[in-house]
Amino acid sequence: MNTDGFAPSIGDHVRTITAVMGNGQRLDGGAMYGNAPRSVWAGWSPPDAQNRIALACRAFLVTDVGPEGAAPRRVLLETGIGAFFEPKLRARFGVEEAEHVLLQSLAAAGLTHADIDVVVLSHLHFDHAGGLLSAFVAGEAASLLFPNALFVVSEGAWARSKSPHLRDRASFIPALGPLLEASGRLRVVQDADGFRSLMGPGWDAHFSDGHTPGLLLTEIASSAGPVIFAADLIPGAPWVHAPITMGYDRFPERLIDEKVALLTELASRNGVLAFTHDPEVAFGRVTYESGRFSVTSV
Repeated sequence: MNTDGFAPSIGDHVRTITAVMGNGQRLDGGAMYGNAPRSVWAGWSPPDAQNRIALACRAFLVTDVGPEGAAPRRVLLETGIGAFFEPKLRARFGVEEAEHVLLQSLAAAGLTHADIDVVVLSHLHFDHAGGLLSAFVAGEAASLLFPNALFVVSEGAWARSKSPHLRDRASFIPALGPLLEASGRLRVVQDADGFRSLMGPGWDAHFSDGHTPGLLLTEIASSAGPVIFAADLIPGAPWVHAPITMGYDRFPERLIDEKVALLTELASRNGVLAFTHDPEVAFGRVTYESGRFSVTSV
C-alpha cells in the first residue's frame, strides 16, 4: 500500500488522506499524451516495446475522526480499474494484475471494502469505477462491492454513463449503472452545494467537462492546504503542463482552459493535487513561476 499522505486537522476532526494503490495499467503513450510528440512525452513516461507507458490507478482513503467517542468516517475517492475484466480484455487494456489489488491494499491497512462509508466517483469510466466490482470469475456475473457505502457521482457524469457518445461508449461498464441503482445507495449530486451538503464541513467540489461531462473534482480542506483530487483533468505530474492533453479527452481546448483555471487557483492557495494515474507521484504542491505551472512532490 502506498502510504504517502497527510494527517491534518480541521475543526473538531482529524482528517487523514492516504494514497491507496489499485491495479496497475499500461496504455499507449501517444493516446495518453494527445498531440504531444513522442520525443517530448517519452522523457516523462518511458514507453515499453509496445509503446505503452506505466500508469497507476490510485484511490485515496480519507478518514475523518469525529469528536471523542464517535466512529471515524471512511471515504474512498475512486476505486481504480479493479479486476473485473475477462483475461482477453484485461490484456487489451493493459491491466497488469488478475487479482483485485485495491482490496489487498485495504487489507494491508486492516480494512475491507465493507468498512468504507462513502465512495466518491469523479466519473464512471472503467479505470475509475471498475474497482466497485468483484474480480472476474469465469461463468459468474460481477457483483457490486462496498455493501455499506454511499456511492456519490455528479449528475453530469451519471447522465453521460447512461447515454454515452459513440466515441466513449467503450469506456463505460454496462452492468455497473443498474447495480448502483439497485443498491439504493446511489447519490447523484447536481452541484457543489449539493456535494457540500452531503459530505459536510471541509469538503467541496469543482466540476469539469473537458475530459468528460460532469467530471467531479473533490476538494478536501487540510492544514497542509487545500487538496484537490483532479482525476482525469490532470492525471499525473506531466499533465500539469498547460498544453498537454490526452487523446481520450472529449473537448481538449476546454480542458486546457479548465486546467489553467484550477492550477491558477491552487497555486494562489498553496494547494496540493492528488494524482490518480501518476505511477510515482501521489501528491504534488502546485507552483507557478515564469509562466509555467509545476508540482513538487509532497
